[in-house]
Amino acid sequence: MATQQISKKRKFVADGVFFAELNEFLTRELAEEGYSGVEVRVTPARTEIIIRATQTQKVLGEKGRRIRELTSVVQKRFKFPENTVELYAEKVANRGLCAIAQAESLKYKLLNGLAVRRDCYGVLRFIMENGAKGCEVVVSGKLRAARAKSMKFVDGFMIHSGQPTIDFIDYATRHVLLRQGVLGIKVKIMLETGNGKKALPDAVLVLEPKEDVVPTTISVQAVAPVPVAAPVEEVNAEEAYV
Repeated sequence: MATQQISKKRKFVADGVFFAELNEFLTRELAEEGYSGVEVRVTPARTEIIIRATQTQKVLGEKGRRIRELTSVVQKRFKFPENTVELYAEKVANRGLCAIAQAESLKYKLLNGLAVRRDCYGVLRFIMENGAKGCEVVVSGKLRAARAKSMKFVDGFMIHSGQPTIDFIDYATRHVLLRQGVLGIKVKIMLETGNGKKALPDAVLVLEPKEDVVPTTISVQAVAPVPVAAPVEEVNAEEAYV
C-alpha cells in the first residue's frame, strides 16, 4: 500500500485490509487460471506482488498483456505512485498439495453438473497421490433433495487443534452458486512432516543403539619408573645457629 506517516497500529490494520481486498480481487479475476494465493513483498523502492497460480501463462496473457492490465488496476485502486508496484506470476510447485487449487477444481466440477460424491473422491485420491499425509473435503448445502445436508470425505491422518494446524495444514473455502442454492466447499490438506522437514511436537525419534566395539588385542606398553627425589633432613632452628 502507498506509504504514509501513520502509527504502527494503523499500519498493520491498513496492510491487512489491503491484502484481504487484493486477495479477493485476484480470486474473482483469476479463478479459471488456477489462482492459489498471493504474496506481498514491500521494499524501499517498490512493492512486489507475487501471484501463485497453476496456469501462469494465462495469468501473464499474450505478450504480458494480462499482467500489465492487472498491474494498472491495482495501482489505480490502491493509489500507488507510478512505477512503484510490480506484479509477478509464480507457478505452484505441486497443485495436489494446494488447498485453494483443489477447492477451485472441485467448484468448477460441481458447476458443470457432475456427481458430488464422485468428484469429492476424485479430489481426495489426487491429493493423496501427490504425497499428502491426510486430507478432508466437506461439501454442504442442497446436494440432491430439498433439505440441506453435509457430506464429509476423509483420507489419511488429520489433526484438528494446536500449533501444528497452523504449521502443517493448508485450508481453503469456496462457495458454489447453483440454481437450487449455494453449496459450501471446505478442503483441508495435511502436508508431509519429518524426513528433514519440521516434525510434529509429539513425534518421538528412537535412535538405534550403538554397537559395542570389543578390542581384539590388548597391547601392554612398558613405562619407565619416575625418579623420586631424596628426602630432605629437617634441622632444628637451635642447631642451625650453633
